[in-house]
Amino acid sequence: MSGLLSALTYGVGDFLSGVASRRDSPLRVVALTHPLSAAVMLLLAVGLGQPLPSAGDLWWGAGAGAVGLAAVLAFYRALALGPMGAVSVGTGALSALVPVLFGVLGGEVLGWGGWLGALGVLLGTGLLAYSPSERGTGGVPLGLLAGLGFGFFFALLGQATSPGVLWVLGAARLSSSLIAVPLAARLVGLRPRGPALILASAPGDTLGNLFYLLAVQGGGLAVGALLSSLYPAFTTLLAVTVLREGLRGTQWLGVVFALSGAALIAGR
Repeated sequence: MSGLLSALTYGVGDFLSGVASRRDSPLRVVALTHPLSAAVMLLLAVGLGQPLPSAGDLWWGAGAGAVGLAAVLAFYRALALGPMGAVSVGTGALSALVPVLFGVLGGEVLGWGGWLGALGVLLGTGLLAYSPSERGTGGVPLGLLAGLGFGFFFALLGQATSPGVLWVLGAARLSSSLIAVPLAARLVGLRPRGPALILASAPGDTLGNLFYLLAVQGGGLAVGALLSSLYPAFTTLLAVTVLREGLRGTQWLGVVFALSGAALIAGR
């Protein structure tokens, strides 16, 4: 369940971030949202009395934050270029491959149901990503590069095994904030054009990361990553219903494959 909740919150947050990045620089969006995310995570960790993780787990989180920063900047720019649905699912397809490879090589066993579910998720996101759209490729190539970066982000984050998940996530967002804020202040400035959209997008990323790490610790790296990679389906549905982006028949088929695969993985 945590993996699916991660997908939902990631999907909604990415949609809002993509809309915000059409008005503001992606670097500014990240510089304003990641410190908020870091503060929330660290305050919750203290308030809930979570045990402080080992230094190694905190370094895994910090490393994941630094790697993920480049990915999220590319992703937000790709979302701004659009089409948002195709960009999101292409990113999701590649972001699932790296953690799954890490997990399986590390000894995780998916079983037949898990492998069928994995195939459904990857086939579904592939159909969504590679179906031609009326707007052409747009930001899809940049989104695919972002997907590789997110894959390594998820793999690094999944190496943290301590129960203090909020500390690890706080370390990830603190790491990215320490890089993004000075860069944004120097290159694009920190005054937003659409502050409401930026503020609304922040909880999606925070909750998505939290549910992802809970899914990994509860069901393994490969399973957690595959379920979380369903977030493009939610972003796509929002793009279709809110922004009126067109979705072709093969792309709708991709949604069905992806959601069916998620059901198989969750029930394994």
